[in-house]
Amino acid sequence: MKHKVLQIEKLNKRFKNVHAVKGLSFSVEKGDIFAFLGPNGAGKTTTLRILLDIIRADSGSISWFLNGKQTTLPKPPDVGYLPEERGLYTDVPVIRSLVYLASIRGMQRSKAKSAAMNWLERMGLADRANEKLMALSKGNQQKIQFVSAILHQPAFAILDEPFSGFDPINQEKFIQYIKELNQQGMTILLSAHQMTLVEKIANKVCLINKGERLFY
Repeated sequence: MKHKVLQIEKLNKRFKNVHAVKGLSFSVEKGDIFAFLGPNGAGKTTTLRILLDIIRADSGSISWFLNGKQTTLPKPPDVGYLPEERGLYTDVPVIRSLVYLASIRGMQRSKAKSAAMNWLERMGLADRANEKLMALSKGNQQKIQFVSAILHQPAFAILDEPFSGFDPINQEKFIQYIKELNQQGMTILLSAHQMTLVEKIANKVCLINKGERLFY
């Protein structure tokens, strides 16, 4: 029987005259690929940032249930985050950046380097491991950002627009990557606006618009 790993109740957030999130409630169960859908400006990214305490909600509650404990904020090793806007060090070699980020989330540096090189090999970027991120195309930077989010094998991954900047071939590859990670036990919450892509992988869907839940 599945159990909840995330419970959100009546979440609200305002920015001056914009009510970005309006009484939003939903839950994610262990093993889900949970799709958080809506058009640009619907409140998806705001909600995800609230979940990780990057910004604070005005009201409502968030409960995480990871590793048998209930918390309002998970520990860094338990969660991976792919932000919509790239946030890696652009003037640092790719492999150094990946190993550093995995190590501060509790992964041994030797294991992090080995795992990072495996992922870079799969993505056709192994020969560019020692190049700075700024030397890569936007699509390849997105690939590195994805690897940084899941390299430490978190129990729960939040992927904000993971298909952004990809052509159809790479979109299909990343659908397979996400499925594979899920089959290995990772619970995934992904935000997107491409319904056709999400339909291929998600087992649950929450649709929002203008901060309000429309379908769940």
